[in-house]
This record gives sequence, structure tokens and C-alpha cells, in this order.
Amino acid sequence: MADTLASRALAEAVNLVSSRRIKSPQTPALEFRTQARDGGPTRLAPAKEPGVGAIGRAGARLRAGEISCKELLEESLAAVERDNHRLGGLVKVTESLARLQAEVLDEELATGRARGPLHGIPVTVADSVDVAGVPTGAGSGTYSAVPESDAAAVGLLRALGTVFAGKAATSEFGLGVTAAGSRNPVNPAATAGGSTGSAVAVATGMGLGSLATDTRASARISAALAGVVGFKPTYGTVPMSGSFPIGWSMDHLAPVAPSVADAALLVDALTGLQVAGYAGADVSALRVGIPQDGTADVDYGVLAAFQSALQLLGTLAGQMSEVDRPSTLEFNNAGAAGIIVSRCEAAAFHRRLGLDRAKYRPEVREQLDAADRVAAVDYLDAQRLRSVLAQSMMRAFSEVDVLVMPTCLVPAPPVEEADEYLMILARNAVLWAFIGFPALSVPCGRTAGGLPVGIQMVAPPNEEASLVALGSALEEAQVALRRR
Repeated sequence: MADTLASRALAEAVNLVSSRRIKSPQTPALEFRTQARDGGPTRLAPAKEPGVGAIGRAGARLRAGEISCKELLEESLAAVERDNHRLGGLVKVTESLARLQAEVLDEELATGRARGPLHGIPVTVADSVDVAGVPTGAGSGTYSAVPESDAAAVGLLRALGTVFAGKAATSEFGLGVTAAGSRNPVNPAATAGGSTGSAVAVATGMGLGSLATDTRASARISAALAGVVGFKPTYGTVPMSGSFPIGWSMDHLAPVAPSVADAALLVDALTGLQVAGYAGADVSALRVGIPQDGTADVDYGVLAAFQSALQLLGTLAGQMSEVDRPSTLEFNNAGAAGIIVSRCEAAAFHRRLGLDRAKYRPEVREQLDAADRVAAVDYLDAQRLRSVLAQSMMRAFSEVDVLVMPTCLVPAPPVEEADEYLMILARNAVLWAFIGFPALSVPCGRTAGGLPVGIQMVAPPNEEASLVALGSALEEAQVALRRR
């Protein structure tokens, strides 16, 4: 069944893209670039007192001498001991490495040296991203490499004093719907998406943040299904060297964290954007657009949570209005073209890699085999459609600053049915990875069955500050509502 579903999804995508009449034949197929709006971020000023999340609170305790880096690490390792065997969040616990890091960082604090807000903070890293001296398995039993150096993004985090507690489980080569052996931390019978391990690690306290992948939306989907925050910055702002390629023209790295403020600190470390200061900013001038088709075919429980979040946002933002973009057609075009591009690029890389595909998981093998049969003209049409979609979405932001929609149309599906949700889970989310716009998933409630729901916020390229401000404002409003 998994083989049929995987190959069928790609075949249907090719049929859809080949039927489109793309009106921009002059668009260079492989020269996709994201461009910010003229004038950059709009309608916002940094918060006078930026919001603080779990990372900020832990950092304050470390700098005040209330806790040591080693003691903070031991809290994360205790969570690993408690939860990892049943949830499968980490495939490798780097206990010895982490303790050595924590010891050095404690010595630095004792001499008055603090590297910044991430000094001593335990984090995890996706199994597809290199950490020096730690095996990279990319979620597969057929691949293993022990890198001599960190991935570029890991190097940025290391320089700022993060402590690496372990490697987070991923789907095989980033191409599956879920990681084998991983379970949703809220309901272990359900999946938590492709970047499962990162979401599990954050939700359970195995780390206060995680570096995940987001090629077709993995980080945001997993965050939404597990009830944490996933934040994908603008394409190209986080360096990708040292990360296992999935679809190189779509690959992103994205932090998963307990709160928007925490995710913003990690984005700053990875990109240099300096958006953490917008957590708690005044959003009363922001214009928020709600795509009419963003809730097409949505699960009732997801819709109820999303509508409750919209009510809160209506008390915060300056303007709330329905908009006609993205349309269902555009969501579907992005889903189809995105799977063609990502799977064809993956197939090309795996052909060079030279591993035995017969040993891959069936749904992964079938996707790559199907991609081998995609014609070059279909791949190029998918790239041309990408440019058309990017231009259309820039026009969508002519009258709004942020778009909001459910991150996923359905709550976390049962693990045994996860492969059937390859396209459904990503329907609202893949567009933004395909065209490279920044996107943030924030928890916004739960279904009647207790499964988490995420609201996705999207801004034009390089306007992550708007997402941090609006996302943190929603979090604060939700906390205030629960306290009544």
C-alpha cells in the first residue's frame, strides 16, 4: 500500500503540472530568488521589553548562578531517560560530548564570560545534520558517516555556547512522512511528522530547542502535530553546508522550540536577522490576511481551534480580512510542483550516492524510483511554476503583512496510517518552503480528542520580525485566556 501511495502521489503531481498552461515561459527555471518588499519590514518597532521563553529563563538562571550548565544538561538527560525509549525522539544521545561542553561553558561563566543568550542551553540536532565526531545517519540504516567538522549551522550554534544533547530522529533521508519508531509525545499512537525527533525532544524537555529540516514543511508540520513551535526562516538565510541534501533548491533548516521567543533566539543565531527583540512587540498596526481557501476540507477540530485563535488575533492586530490568495489551485500547484522538484533532486543525489535502494524503506524507495522516471520537461515546468507562484504570493502581500491559516488540515494521524497523509499534512505548508517565504507554526489549541493544532503565520521574504511579533502576541493572549 505504501509503495502504491508514494508512486501515485508523484504521478498525480506530474499530471497536474503538465496540464498547467504557465504564462511565463521567459522565467529562468533555475534562477529562483526570494525578494523582500521594498522598504523591508513594515509597521513594527521592537518590543520595549522583549518576551522571554524557556531558553531566556534558563539563560537568566545560568548567568545569575542559580543553576550550572551541567545541571541544566542533566535535566535534559533525565527527560531522555524518562521518555526516549517510548517515544523514540533521539537516535543518538551524545551524553559524554554534552557533559564536556557543559563543563567548559561552566568554566567560562565562572570567569565572567557569557557567549550570549544560548550559552549553556541544551539542544538537539536532526540526524541529517552533521555534528563533528557524531555519526550522521539521515534516518536510514543504510547510511552512516562520521563527520570531522560541524555543519555550518551547527558551528554557529556551537560558537554561541549551545550544548548538543543528541541527534533527533528523522524520516529516512527526509523523504518519509514520519521517523521509524518515533511517536507523538501527546498521543504515542499518532505520528508527529517527518522531523518527529525534534518535536518530541522539545515537547518532552530533552532539549530546549532543536535544529530540524524543512524541505517540504517537516519542521512546521511536526511542531504543529506535537504542540510546539516551528520556525522556517527565509530560504537561503540559514547555511545548508554539512546537511544531508533532500531537495537542494528547497532545503531549509528550521528551529523547533517551546515558544516563539525561544525559536526567535535560535533564528537569530542561525541567520543574524536579530528578530528576537520583536517578541512582545505591539502588533496593533499589523494587517492580517486569512486566505479563504486555507480552511478548505479542514478537520472540524482543527477548524474550531483555528477560529478560536482568530478571535484572539482580532483583538490584537490592526486589521483582519479575508483574502483570495493563496487559492486552492495555488496550494495544489505548490504541492504538486514541490514534490516533483524535491523528489527529482533527491533521486539525482541518491544516484550519485550509490547506496542499495532495495534496503530503503518501501515508501522512500518507491518515491525515488518514480522520480527517476520523471521527464526533464516536467521538472523544468515545476521550476517555472515555482517562479509564477512566488510572484503571485508577493502580490498577495500588497495589502496585508501576515497571512494566517491552519498549519495542517488534520490532527496527527495514527502511525500505521501516516503514509496516506503524505500530501494532506503538507497541503497548507509546502507552498512556503517551495517559494522560500518565512513561516511560523504556533500552537493554538487542541481537538476534542486532545491532539494539538497549529496556526501557521507567513510573511514576505526577510520579514521574520512580523511573525515573531504576531506569534508571541498570540501566545501571550492564549496564556491570559487560560488564567481567567
